[in-house]
Amino acid sequence: MTPLWIDERITYDGRQLVSHFAYRRYGVMGDVIVGFRGPADVRISEMVDLEDVRQVAPISSDEMLHFLIEMFEVRLGQMVWVQRFFILILFEHLTRYISREKLSRDGDDIFYDGRKLSVSIATVSPLSGLVHTALNIKPTGAPIPISCLEEMGIDPTEFGRTVMEAFCVEVEGMDKARTKVRWVE
Repeated sequence: MTPLWIDERITYDGRQLVSHFAYRRYGVMGDVIVGFRGPADVRISEMVDLEDVRQVAPISSDEMLHFLIEMFEVRLGQMVWVQRFFILILFEHLTRYISREKLSRDGDDIFYDGRKLSVSIATVSPLSGLVHTALNIKPTGAPIPISCLEEMGIDPTEFGRTVMEAFCVEVEGMDKARTKVRWVE
């Protein structure tokens, strides 16, 4: 798993959730987690979450910390596991900055002080499994009341890089764990 932090601002509109985004745009091949900052403006036509499509609930925010995960040779169920695992890593790292009493998690959603902090979706293409997860940086531009990293006093770039590195360490540890055992009869 390769971490790739992108310094340029990118507006996430859903079209980045594709196979080989990191390879085509930045030359990084293979399993990767990409982090960047920028607004979110996902129209219904680009939505992957059919529940949101049915509810006509587009995603928007003026400033978010985005993460894209791409893994090869995985199925949708495995990517949902990866998504939830990544959410737990985010949650754990947030508790280093703020009180656990103010944070909550419901599936792949994180809340701060009862307001939604995150968005997340897992899907697959014929080539790879994909996850997009993002945390609000600023409290504006969303169609619902949201919380944000700014109100928590968290530097999004530093936090993003730290979380990406922690995720890569865990993935590498899991790879090692699955290769060090013998089979049983």
